[in-house]
Amino acid sequence: MGLLEGKIAIITGAASKRGLGKATAMMFAEHGATVAITDLDAAEARCAAADLPGDAHLGIGGNVVDEAECKRVAAHVKAAYGRIDILVNNAGITQPLKIMEITPGNYDAVTDVSLRGTLYMSQSVIPTMREQRSGSIINLSSVSAQRGGGVFGGPHYSAAKAGVLGLTKAMARELAPDNVRSNAICPGFIETDITAGKLTDDMRSRVLSDIPMGRTGTARDVAGCALFLASDLSAYCTGTEVDVNGGSLIH
Repeated sequence: MGLLEGKIAIITGAASKRGLGKATAMMFAEHGATVAITDLDAAEARCAAADLPGDAHLGIGGNVVDEAECKRVAAHVKAAYGRIDILVNNAGITQPLKIMEITPGNYDAVTDVSLRGTLYMSQSVIPTMREQRSGSIINLSSVSAQRGGGVFGGPHYSAAKAGVLGLTKAMARELAPDNVRSNAICPGFIETDITAGKLTDDMRSRVLSDIPMGRTGTARDVAGCALFLASDLSAYCTGTEVDVNGGSLIH
């Protein structure tokens, strides 16, 4: 019996083969969940869903910065399965810019997907979760939000991901009486498509020297944390931020 048997999950931005969203979708499906993968490209989302173990999964095209599209995705999932138990707000983009290089377009692109997208998708599933009197919302923040920058993300990325932490906690406080939980994951340096091929040997050794566990993270390291927060094992956890960083931000 899997930890998520019979649960319905939506994971945003999860079509990328080596991304955190896809790894999370795979682990959720392995534990019995039925998963709706959303991504900008509907065909890629359907391909990603077809990769998952089991055959009831959905791939849906949708842009998280468009409120109407978020509502459409939530309505589609509810119509297909009758409920929504888990939302993973995974969609996000990063840009390696310095403070004086950030243009209005850069700012809008990064903050819109991470922050506006997290808000709109959460608003789209909350009525269903309140009606059920159960639900788990999991938001992807970053170590960059906690330490003021990472390896790749510029200051606007740090700001957006810090905003996600504030939103997570405020939602947790407001939704707790309805038994709807809201938690955040703060990954450290994780090997994904975003980081692939962009790390010089010098950068890699600098990154590893800051990680007590001596290795970079994998997408499944993050997925395991999401599985815990999605399942009843974390039934009394809300408003938390969980570090998945190999010890690189031990206070």
